[in-house]
Parts: sequence; structure tokens; C-alpha cells
Amino acid sequence: MTVFEELRERGLLAQLTDEEEIRELIDNGRAVFYIGFDPTADSLHVGHFMALCLMKRLQMAGNKPIALIGGGTAMIGDPSGRSDLRAMMTTEMIDHNCECFKKQMSRFIQFGDGGDKEEHSRAIMVNNADWLRGLNYIEFIRDIGVHFSVNRMLTAECYKQRMEKGLSFLEFNYMIMQSYDFLQLYEKYGCNMQFGGDDQWSNMLGGTELIRRKLGKDAYAMTITLLLNSEGKKMGKTQKGAVWLDPQKTSPYDFYQYWRNVGDEDVIKCLKMLTFLPLEQIREMEGWEGNQLNQAKEILAYELTQLVHGTEEADKAQESARALFAGGGNAADMPACELQETDFQDGKIDILGVLVKAGLTASRSEARRAVEQGGVAVDNEKVTDVKTFYEPEQFAGEGVVVKRGKKSFKRVFLG
Repeated sequence: MTVFEELRERGLLAQLTDEEEIRELIDNGRAVFYIGFDPTADSLHVGHFMALCLMKRLQMAGNKPIALIGGGTAMIGDPSGRSDLRAMMTTEMIDHNCECFKKQMSRFIQFGDGGDKEEHSRAIMVNNADWLRGLNYIEFIRDIGVHFSVNRMLTAECYKQRMEKGLSFLEFNYMIMQSYDFLQLYEKYGCNMQFGGDDQWSNMLGGTELIRRKLGKDAYAMTITLLLNSEGKKMGKTQKGAVWLDPQKTSPYDFYQYWRNVGDEDVIKCLKMLTFLPLEQIREMEGWEGNQLNQAKEILAYELTQLVHGTEEADKAQESARALFAGGGNAADMPACELQETDFQDGKIDILGVLVKAGLTASRSEARRAVEQGGVAVDNEKVTDVKTFYEPEQFAGEGVVVKRGKKSFKRVFLG
């Protein structure tokens, strides 16, 4: 099976500008491709997972990845998939986030310094701030803007969504700037292909067209399927927010638990799209039901936690999850909440306060409902009385394991 055929069977391919040419480039290790990442936070998240896995797959096949950090475009903000204007960021914030990204990306792809002695497939990271921040506006519009039709741009889906609430001229420039990125990468690094999420299709076509108009050369674009659950919603969101790749933002245990708890109808799709398990092995799981599906979810959770956080953390997360499910013991590696003396009033704290402090509920009223509905347990004993109180010594040592439902756990201890 060729690389391209495997991408198709894993369900990764969405839209392509020239299937035969893209197939030939990828299968023969001749693709120099880029994927853009906007540094709007100091960590990548599950929404970036598909792109990172694709970069890894293609690099393993001898193709060269370019990770483009949008240090310049982040000062505008991509309107794709947005109904509101993104918050403005300072250059200091953007530059800090760029530094954080490379460290996380290095777990997926191998970087080189871009020198002549580097192997062809070694990845490079570039920042579009290097050519965007110093642009002369009049020269840019004369040289690049003349190649874009406003009428055609307004038919793009990303602009249609924003037109309803008001599209600023600032955001309107985004497609032109992203297209200019592709042109710069083509000229500087021989980048012949751009990959991105399916919601980026219009912006990517703008880049291929600009290269054709300016240089008379062919470049290609391919979008990858967005990671959606069975309800059509983007995966990687929880009640607490995004699922981050930074262990300080989302612990390896919480990361593992997120994938362990995906829907039954989503587990095979995630195994195909995100793991590097052989397709033959995944096909065998397609007929699994009941407890076997839970086993498939464990495999998914372990493989992805290992990919992001390493074998040691994946082993810890799996051991803790299994022990907790069995009603036992190794709580040391699960997410923890430290209580302080100030959390106790008259030497006591009630179960509602414990739930809120541990972040298992957002408010005391939500905590009250959880208790009244029978969804709360402390050390595997269900708590049904909202007036249940605890004293400091009950949280001594390793503390207690507080559960809300089947999916949320915290070890609560006294600092």
C-alpha cells in the first residue's frame, strides 16, 4: 500500500487540487509541504493533532515538512470558523507561544537547521513574521493585491460566516497574507504543497493561484478531514475547555481519560486517523462490541498518550485509570487538588466545597445537583447528603479520591 493510499484508507483526505500529482509527490518523497499553526496560545491542543500526525506520516515516507508559525498573521487572526473577531495579541505574546510550539512539535517530527548537510526530510520551522511584519503596505497591495478578486474572495465560506456579524477589513486581508506565505515558502524553500484543515480550502487555493500568476509555476493544496465526533462537533473540547498537549494544562492522566471516554462510534475512526497502528490491526477491531470496545478505547488512549507524553507517562495514566476503575489504589499519578487550611470553616469543609475546589463542578449549585443525582463518590462510597462534612485529617497523606460520574476524578489531599 502506498503512502497516499494509506492516507485515503485512514479517512484523512478531503479536498485536493490535483490528485495524481499530489499522489506522485507524496509516494516518491518529493513533497516539500507546509502546515500553518497560529500561535494564539502557549500550547498546541487536540485540534492540531491531525496536522501533527500527518506531518509525522509524510516525514516517515521521506517528505519534508515545514512548520509555519503564524507570528505575523496571528496579529490579524484567521476568520475561518469564527463568528467573532479574534482578540489582538502583542508581539511578545506571539513570540513566546512560537517557542513553546517547537518543543511540542519535536515529539512528532524531526527538525534540522535547514543547512545543506541536513537530510532532505528534516523538518524546518519558519515564522511568517519574518516577511510580514516588515512589509510596505503600498508595495504589497500593488504587487500582491492586484491578483485577488474581491468578488471571488467574498464567495469563500470563511468570509460568508463573518459577513453576518460584520467582517472587518483587517480580517479580509487574511486570505491574501496566507497566500503570500505560500509564495514566500515556494521561493525560499521550494515548498510545493500546502496541507491544512478542510475549513482552510479557500485560503489554500488563493496561494496556489498566486504562485501560478506570479511565477508561472504549479503548486498544490490538500485538505485533511476535520476531527469531528459522531454528532458533527469538533473533538478536543471538554467542560473544562480545550484538551491541551502541554502536561501543565492537561495532565497526561486527563489526556488519557479523554480518549478512553470517546464515543463507541468514534473509537475506530480515531484509531485510523490518529494512531500509527497497522490498518490490519485496526480492521480486526471494527467488529468488536461491548467490553472489546472498551479495550479498543484503552488502546487508543494509550497510543495517543504515549505519542504526546512518552511511554512512562502513558504507563502511569493507564495503571491509574485501571486501578481506579477496579476500585483500587494507585491514585498517586492521577490529577490532584491540594486543600489549604483556609478552605476549612470551623475545621470542616462540605462535599459541595470539595467538588468546587477540585474543579469537578463549576459552582456549588452544580455540585448540589451532582450529589442529589447520585453521581458523587469519595473513596468509592457514594455521597448522597449535600450536608456531608469532612475534617482536615481525612485528607492527610495521599488524601481521598473524589469522583463525579464515571469520567471525572481527582485526588484531594491536605497541603
